[in-house]
Amino acid sequence: MTTIQQQDTDPAEVAFAALSRCRALVEPALRAAVDRLPERMQQVAGYHLGWLDEQGNPVRGDRGKAMRPALVLLSASAVGGDPATAAPAAVAVELVHNFSLLHDDVMDGDVTRRHRPTAWTVFGSSTAILAGDALLILSADVLAASQHRESDTAIRTLNSAVLSLIDGQTEDIDFEERGDVGPEECQRMARNKTGALLGTACALGALYGGGSPEQVTRLRGFGEHLGLAFQHVDDLLGIWGDPATTGKPVFNDLRVRKKTLPVVSALSSATSAGHHLATLYQRDRSLNDAELARAADLITEAGGQAFSRHQADSLHAAALNDLRSCQPEPEAAEELRALSKLITRRDR
Repeated sequence: MTTIQQQDTDPAEVAFAALSRCRALVEPALRAAVDRLPERMQQVAGYHLGWLDEQGNPVRGDRGKAMRPALVLLSASAVGGDPATAAPAAVAVELVHNFSLLHDDVMDGDVTRRHRPTAWTVFGSSTAILAGDALLILSADVLAASQHRESDTAIRTLNSAVLSLIDGQTEDIDFEERGDVGPEECQRMARNKTGALLGTACALGALYGGGSPEQVTRLRGFGEHLGLAFQHVDDLLGIWGDPATTGKPVFNDLRVRKKTLPVVSALSSATSAGHHLATLYQRDRSLNDAELARAADLITEAGGQAFSRHQADSLHAAALNDLRSCQPEPEAAEELRALSKLITRRDR
């Protein structure tokens, strides 16, 4: 996988070119892995991944950006390795990510993802959960089958990230029933739920690329900081995102009264707007459209929107510092910088 000279090139163009190139390298291996699943699980996974329609016919649906596999491959390049060698790690990370999405959609009751019905609404919640389980098991098998000298370490590293992800998701669910969630524990939840897997993606890329222990550590830090920044942006989009680009209804997170990062910041602000928001969140009925719009305005007034935007920018800066510290190969570093900017300034 060769990189291009990126002087005087728009960072967004660099990022999208890198994502496209990485997808072309990873997708055949991802499809081959999914083809090893039982037929029913292939159908559900293929639908969720945007390859199949409800009847199992091939389609070209929205397949997402494949950001995590790209982080794996670019991290391998950053330490001077051949990204093709890291393709099994990229596939494994993408399988884990989609395991989490299948489960999250069931737990959150989300009915749309990537502009079409979620898998559980098409195949049933039990079948969608089992498909997620199948992808998780497959991820470890892909790493083991790679026969890379670091495959055992990679499996343990990925399993650790999954446990952190599960811990974060458990806290996220618990927060829905609590009225006293603080900003620090909310950030810890987000680090576990999102930061751990992005950090692991970069660490596995460096590991499969032959990086030094210091480079593996620094690139893990890059991914972890980027992951928490990603969650801040994701939470902003969950409230103010355009449905035409996010594929989810406006004020989606407010409808289910999720304790997201900007919401918790607002609730903890000790402001009049924060107190009014708490009153809305405590109502024992569904909020109507006017109340949802009012809740979004209150979050802004209480500083929650500005807090998450500032945090995303600060975490992005910390991620770039980690990237510089690992002394990366220049072209791969440029692509990672461009991708990190896209992640922290995205609209979907």
